[in-house]
Amino acid sequence: MAQVEAATNSFSFSRSWIKWVHIHLLLLVVISAQSALGGQIVKYLPGYDGELPFKLETGYISVDDSELFYYFIESEGNPQEDPLFLWLTGGPGCTALSGLLYEVGPMEYDISNYTGGLPKLRYYPHARTKTASMIFLDAPVGTGFSYSRTLEGWPSSDTKSSEQSYNFLRKWLVEHPQFLSVHLYIGGDSQAGMIVPLITKKIIDGNKDKAEPYMNIKGYLVGCPMTDVFIDYNSYVQYAHAMALISDEIYENAKRSCKENYVDVDPANSACLVALGDIQKCTKDLNKKHILKPNCDVSSLDPNRRSLEDGASEFLLQPSTVPNPWCTTFGLTHNNIWASDDSVQEALHVRKGTIRQWERCNNSLSYSHNVFSVVSVHKELSRSALEVLVESGDHDMSVPYVGTLKWIKSLNLSLVDDWRPWYVDHQVAGYTIKYSEDGYRLTFATLKGAGHPAPEYCRRECYHLFDKWVNDHAI
Repeated sequence: MAQVEAATNSFSFSRSWIKWVHIHLLLLVVISAQSALGGQIVKYLPGYDGELPFKLETGYISVDDSELFYYFIESEGNPQEDPLFLWLTGGPGCTALSGLLYEVGPMEYDISNYTGGLPKLRYYPHARTKTASMIFLDAPVGTGFSYSRTLEGWPSSDTKSSEQSYNFLRKWLVEHPQFLSVHLYIGGDSQAGMIVPLITKKIIDGNKDKAEPYMNIKGYLVGCPMTDVFIDYNSYVQYAHAMALISDEIYENAKRSCKENYVDVDPANSACLVALGDIQKCTKDLNKKHILKPNCDVSSLDPNRRSLEDGASEFLLQPSTVPNPWCTTFGLTHNNIWASDDSVQEALHVRKGTIRQWERCNNSLSYSHNVFSVVSVHKELSRSALEVLVESGDHDMSVPYVGTLKWIKSLNLSLVDDWRPWYVDHQVAGYTIKYSEDGYRLTFATLKGAGHPAPEYCRRECYHLFDKWVNDHAI
């Protein structure tokens, strides 16, 4: 037992994990001896009335000493020809179910009619599965239902997660050879903006090295993407000024005092520190994910407060205690209630005893951020013939679109379509600009009124943007 505890502590596990690991260690040893189960079809889900109107498969793929859980939804259009997407949610540690049920999948929770108990599900028609097959992956290990068979397998990092996701995809395609010929895309949002280009590069390099199987990579998509720590965080001040959150005087003072460097500040630069303090006073009480939404804090109503990946709060409230104005965070709690239910896990074919407690976003991951910029990776990818979509909510302050535009411009691509509005139902849905270079085509688009990530706020508009882009129609 002492050896187990020493190994556990050496990987910086919290005390809450240690007890769980001890209890389940023997079970995991048994599971590790089993061969990985193939994917299984799910026709019915608790909370949904009747048979699912699309093909859903769930399962595990063994990668190293980890078991990565996935949800696969076959295209509702023409799966023999429609593209295949690997979709990653940010965090790190936020479940694939967030992408499936809150962002881009064909189901959603019936939040407005919730009266307690197991949340109800309903079909959502404006889903990317209308025109693409999608794999929603719980990555890195420790996310959602993914787990490790060994103590050493739990710690992860940006490089390890991208490598495991790449190897997951290789193995998945071997098990599903009918999708080897269709166009392949990698996609994700938020912190996955660091991982998506890394996986894409691994695919291209693997193809050059004749790795098996050959992957028919066509492009990638990143939404509200973390890309470069310095650029993303440094754009916070410029965005605050552009959105009238700080005055011209405060902005100019900060620019002058900090020399437009608001991240790596010299502690001896007192003028800069004072200027940043003024900015903090003006912005600290805002909802950084969406500056127009309430910054909900109802922790006094609920002792079971849960922390999200960005410091916001997720509250398990009874419907009668929902605050007014409506707290958008309340809807996120449905994932914890629904996915923690035994009948749901049984329907999804989750292996019993492999997770401690299901959480939408697992903040107790042993995870190292060892990649601080992927701009150079984007630059290298720009030498390949790829289709790229970068989308940003224009009310997202956590990854401001002005920073995203800055790194895009640093790629020195040729401008082919200057800044202009794009439309849904004859209404402006956002703004777009397009670049190209030797077969590499990059489209940047904002979603008007959207936060972080954009599909949580403008799901229908995001679908129309995606549909036009992936089918090579004019945006």
